[in-house]
Amino acid sequence: MSGISYDFSSLCEELGIQRGSWRMSFRLLAPLLSVFVRSCGPPNSTIRLGKAAVGRAVVIARQKMTEVEKAQKATREKDTIFDKIIRKEIPAKIIFEDDEVLAFHDVSPQAPVHFLVIPKRKVAMLQEAEDSDQALLGKLMLTAAKVARDLGLENGYRVVVNNGRDGCQSVFHLHLHILGGRQLGWPPG
Repeated sequence: MSGISYDFSSLCEELGIQRGSWRMSFRLLAPLLSVFVRSCGPPNSTIRLGKAAVGRAVVIARQKMTEVEKAQKATREKDTIFDKIIRKEIPAKIIFEDDEVLAFHDVSPQAPVHFLVIPKRKVAMLQEAEDSDQALLGKLMLTAAKVARDLGLENGYRVVVNNGRDGCQSVFHLHLHILGGRQLGWPPG
């Protein structure tokens, strides 16, 4: 296989990952895009990757780290980006809307089909939902299923709720991510 030789230190440097976290960098890179690795092992061992695989893996690893960083820095804003979308103050590619929920395409899709479903009444986190929110939570799931069906995801899709800092929640307004249109890997994260 032709490719570029990278040692873990160089790869970490290119990704901006601090020294000593080579295991994390490799775990981020290896499964991302079926990156083919000839040899892997301790730090400073060499892996051979095609140029396109390196470039794409670097971009995706940076995106993943950026999402984690966003979640680590996220604050409970009174007015989130989703509140602005609900009020039509900023544009969104809306797929479905009624009095209770809104579904729209993600601005940074992680799959061929990636949309969000949000309640119009703000619930910051799933753990803060109350008994009185049961109907709304059910409506979110049913809306996700309806929109997924309308978008042709008959072969399946994934529903994700990022909850809290460790769950990578970067917007404190409950929302479902629906991802599909290709075979998804397991385990996620």
